[in-house]
Amino acid sequence: MTEPARVTLDLPHLRFEALAWGPTDGRLMLCLHGYPDTAWTWRHLGPHFAAQGFRVIAPFMRGYAPTELARDGDYGIGALMFDAMELHAALGGGDDAVLVGHDWGGLASAGVTAYPGNPFGTVVSMGVPLPASLRAAGNARRMAPFLPRQLKMSWYILFQQLPRISERNLDRVIPKLWRDWCPPGYDAREDLARLWDSLPDTSHRTAALSYYRAIMRPLRRGRQPDLDRYGMTQQPISPLLVLHGRIDGAIDVRIGTVSAQGLPVGSRHEIIDGAGHFMHLDKPEVVHRLIGDYAGDATS
Repeated sequence: MTEPARVTLDLPHLRFEALAWGPTDGRLMLCLHGYPDTAWTWRHLGPHFAAQGFRVIAPFMRGYAPTELARDGDYGIGALMFDAMELHAALGGGDDAVLVGHDWGGLASAGVTAYPGNPFGTVVSMGVPLPASLRAAGNARRMAPFLPRQLKMSWYILFQQLPRISERNLDRVIPKLWRDWCPPGYDAREDLARLWDSLPDTSHRTAALSYYRAIMRPLRRGRQPDLDRYGMTQQPISPLLVLHGRIDGAIDVRIGTVSAQGLPVGSRHEIIDGAGHFMHLDKPEVVHRLIGDYAGDATS
């Protein structure tokens, strides 16, 4: 792995710390991680695309050290979308910039494609269903046979609504999630060590869990209500690449497939054989090829 540079992005609303690969004047590829993970999840993707001339920036998401805790206390989808677009502006991204998101980062990326002011030329969403598509007419009926299994897989979402109790039990819950979500034999020790560095105390653990608590509270009003609405209820209007792992232990791939129906013209949906939830770690060569084919080269 090519060691990344460390960069500080001091935006008006939040100070981000990020990993960076590639030439400073390269085409921007902004990579957003999810839970339970860090910016180090892009340790294979960053060097690969940097070698092709991209400027790859992987921020630690709001609430994950060394990025600040959210000053406004907002951990909703709209806030994550706002971060992505503000980072695009701060980094001088053009209309050819690429946004790649996994898990919560994938939800934010998909939400950006529903927003009329989307500044990214190419968007990739990995490992999550598209929320608005799940609400589309007919999709609830198509998903019904898969819901019992998905509800069993999603037990942790309800558990993480419990204040203090879930924070105290993350040392046991998070390693279990990595075991359940990855193919047998995947060694997550490096990922977990990085994660504990990013969640060093109760405040940061609460921040990570607040992503789930925000989405489960329908009466909650975030600081970006319009973006929340686009992210959760509006279908994409600009194309995107959607990737799922065939043996993802977090999301039933059949639900991901249903949610990918009716994407805008120019979109693609790919299922990666042998890959779990963290497909960019399980099958990096395949993920790199699919993203590269979709995004084009660094001068596109």
